[in-house]
Amino acid sequence: MGTHSAKQKPATIAALAGARAIPPLLIVLYHYCEGHHYFGVRLLDLAATRGYLWVEFFFALSGFILTHVYARRGKELWTRTGYFGFLKSRLIRLYPLHLFMLLALLALVIGVRLAADAGGYVSIYDRPSYHPNMTVEGFFASLFLVNGWNTLSSLTWNGASWFVSVEFALCLLFPLFIKLQDGRAWRGVALVAAGIAGLLLLLATSRYGLDLTYRNGIFRGLANFAIGVGLARLFHAVQTDRIPVWVHSVIQLALVAFLLFIFTNSGWSHTGRDIYSALAMQALIPALAFDKGIVADLLQRRLPQHLGEWSYGIYLGQTFWLQYMRVIEFRFYPAPDTLVFGTPFSSLVFWLEPTLLVLVCTAWGALLAQKIEIPAARWLRRQLDRPRPTAPPWGIS
Repeated sequence: MGTHSAKQKPATIAALAGARAIPPLLIVLYHYCEGHHYFGVRLLDLAATRGYLWVEFFFALSGFILTHVYARRGKELWTRTGYFGFLKSRLIRLYPLHLFMLLALLALVIGVRLAADAGGYVSIYDRPSYHPNMTVEGFFASLFLVNGWNTLSSLTWNGASWFVSVEFALCLLFPLFIKLQDGRAWRGVALVAAGIAGLLLLLATSRYGLDLTYRNGIFRGLANFAIGVGLARLFHAVQTDRIPVWVHSVIQLALVAFLLFIFTNSGWSHTGRDIYSALAMQALIPALAFDKGIVADLLQRRLPQHLGEWSYGIYLGQTFWLQYMRVIEFRFYPAPDTLVFGTPFSSLVFWLEPTLLVLVCTAWGALLAQKIEIPAARWLRRQLDRPRPTAPPWGIS
């Protein structure tokens, strides 16, 4: 399973880091379009309406990367020190930004309600037509990362954080996945097959395709994570430098073309046909993992790498702006037929609003990554890895 020693950390796969660049923006666009409007441009609409399916990609990518890093150190995860060390490293990665955004949403709700009280109007959080779950129960479920474990009847506070909750659950179970993949390559095939079977079972019982979040999102995560772990096992089984670069390019371009074909020929989203898009997305993971080929080379360029670094911030930060946009729309937008520079406001804002949202979420994600996520992780590592002073023996001062 590779040439790394048990103590070495496998090299970062730059193409997979860059592959995280675009999906969060499509997720943002999906959430906007579901709450506002689609554009009437077929390819754009089909891509946007499938935005939620990139969660399948991210769960599988997480399983793939974690297996790639820890497969050679699997036995360590079954020790107390190794297991808690792994959980510590994952929480350092996941929790600071999650906590910051939870508190940011709390501040937004308080600020909007205070402004409404001062202005003598009803805030969006208290209007019957707008029902985000901003309860105390939801806040504490989010605080303890159990809001995606079938514990609530709706999304809560930072709705996107259901993904973080499920990711934490997968981290708790990760040693079991490492055990299951350890051995011959057929175990990878079995894990991929089990994951696909899990997705099909979810589709058979769902009215919303694979768009499962607060309810059964944990099973959605388990199925996709299993696929990622299995793909990593198969990748390590066939990993070789003998495959010509042009072969990698042909495979990658064929998979991108196949994904576009699925997008444009499998109808609208939220149906059983979601499985085709999900599997096409996930097939890109091992194809890019060799870090060779034309698509992999493009993803290693500076812009995709930066966007990939900001992807967690873009994803977790979007809810704040989606909700704040509702405040702006409710309080400050003129009537739809108001002329602005000779154009009806409704026509002007039709494209301007989603464009600005994507740009703002991108800038916000960059700011969160650079000022919250990365510095907080560094600080926590320094604090938690600092040697603890031991008490002197009795009689020695």
